[in-house]
Amino acid sequence: MDYLHSSNLPLLAGSLLVLIGIASSLLARRFGAPLLLVFLVLGMLLGVDGPGGIRFHDYRATYLVGSLALAIILFDGGLRTRIAETRRALLPASVLASIGVLITAGLTGLAAMWLFDFNTTQGMLLGAIVASTDAAAVFFLLRAGGLHLNRRVGATLELESGGNDPVAVFLTVLLTGWLVLDGSESGMPIMRTLLLQAGLGLGFGAAGGMLIAFALNRLTLPSGLHPLLALAGAIVVFALTNLLGGSGFLAAYLAGLVVGNRPLRAYANVLAVNDAATWLGQGVMFLLLGVLVGPRSLLDVLWPALAIAGFLMLVARPLAVTLCLAPFRYRAREIGFISWVGLRGAVGIFLASIPMLANLPNALIYFNVAFVVVCVSLLIQGWTMRPAAALFRVALPRRDPPIRRIELDLPGQLEYELVGYRVAEGSAILRGATPPTWARSAMVVRAGSIALPDQAGTLQADDYAYYLAPPGRVYRLDWLFAAGQDAAEAEREMFGTFTLAGDVPLGELAEFYGLPIPERHHASTAAQLFDKRFDGNPQIGDRLTLGQAMLIVRQLHDERASQVGLKFVGVGSRVFGTEAGAHNTPGLLQRLRSRWHKP
Repeated sequence: MDYLHSSNLPLLAGSLLVLIGIASSLLARRFGAPLLLVFLVLGMLLGVDGPGGIRFHDYRATYLVGSLALAIILFDGGLRTRIAETRRALLPASVLASIGVLITAGLTGLAAMWLFDFNTTQGMLLGAIVASTDAAAVFFLLRAGGLHLNRRVGATLELESGGNDPVAVFLTVLLTGWLVLDGSESGMPIMRTLLLQAGLGLGFGAAGGMLIAFALNRLTLPSGLHPLLALAGAIVVFALTNLLGGSGFLAAYLAGLVVGNRPLRAYANVLAVNDAATWLGQGVMFLLLGVLVGPRSLLDVLWPALAIAGFLMLVARPLAVTLCLAPFRYRAREIGFISWVGLRGAVGIFLASIPMLANLPNALIYFNVAFVVVCVSLLIQGWTMRPAAALFRVALPRRDPPIRRIELDLPGQLEYELVGYRVAEGSAILRGATPPTWARSAMVVRAGSIALPDQAGTLQADDYAYYLAPPGRVYRLDWLFAAGQDAAEAEREMFGTFTLAGDVPLGELAEFYGLPIPERHHASTAAQLFDKRFDGNPQIGDRLTLGQAMLIVRQLHDERASQVGLKFVGVGSRVFGTEAGAHNTPGLLQRLRSRWHKP
């Protein structure tokens, strides 16, 4: 009976930790703190040097949990990567994820040799441990700040994050094995091992992804089991590839990539469950790593570890990114931002447990240095993510509307899903805006009753509107249902007083208003400039600032700006170029509106 009673304590402790983690995620989102750092600190408080006093030194359990969590995270990363949207960045990101990791590891290894008096292999091992980045932390902070990266930068970071973890894992295992064998292994077996790992990882990843997609689309399963099938399938691919000598991490990412880029049943549900699994996996992994570390032991390596962290952030990563991306004509500010957002996360500390399992000399140094590097990276780079995006001008000036939608899979076909919105008071849909042609109205729920679109008529506030839409375009409906502000005043505040056609030449705007438009844009129209600035995907409310004037997308046609609002932040000679221009403003406005005004 005592055992039955005491067995409830771990259940209580585990569930309380999950609840604390959920509360911590809300605080992290509110204050912009890196969520993973919260879990690390929580684990340290529970550990031997904290109030919890838990003595935990099971590196085997840590490795097992870390492997499982990392496989799930990589599968989820592949699942969300759209090849059609990232094709331009595929080659440079691949170079950065492979050669970039080698350069980063090599440079950091040289610094470690000098700081810790390591030999070459020991220094390279420490460099490999901290060489990979944690994109999960990067994109959590970007989403929390409401920032959208331009397409090439975002795609490069996504693809790099999925590809560099397997490379770092392979380097760490390889160098650990080399140290265990005391350098007795020749180069040829190492090369064979490398080719075997990469080949089996690619082959089993692609085949496993196709099998998972086939099973999801063909098997009729009880509600809710499709996401579990996808998750279990990914873990099978990961474990089986490892057992056969391949790279399970590469296979897990590739399986997600294949599944995410095929027509898929229950895609929204699969993503939702993967969201929860990824969050839980990261949380548990960082919690265990926090419990595992002894803060007192960190003091022995604190200063050289801080030096490694600074060298990695300011020298090794920027140099590797520059060498890898400059040949692909990335702009300096894009290279600068990608260099700065190379956050170190769970993978680094997880890889540091491998030398501990192998009982290598200096294994504790590797672990403690990796821990310090991750903490410093999350603190400095994590908290400066938004200012860096603004400084390097790589974030699109757009925020997600405060909207909630419900996505439902429709069995028997893969082209459409059902998406539902609550019609908020003052939303654009109530003010005459119309959904795009590819969105088909399915039904309206009003006062608890269901009506077909022709029966419901015009939408009303507090209705629930449901549409059939292609899964990849659903998010483009969100702006229609975002809660608006008070009537016409809010509309004027949003779009300005004047409405112009999207094909208004920017040169004429520059002439009429003395706007500082670069000469190369004079022959372009407003629609063309929005296309270029927003990667061919402008949305209602997107803005371009031209001196003290502002252009705002007001209406779209075939995904191009057909109407733009013109808004001034001040009136006078500085806006219109000269005092004479200001006196002639009514005439200029009349000429402009007579040619380009849209009622």
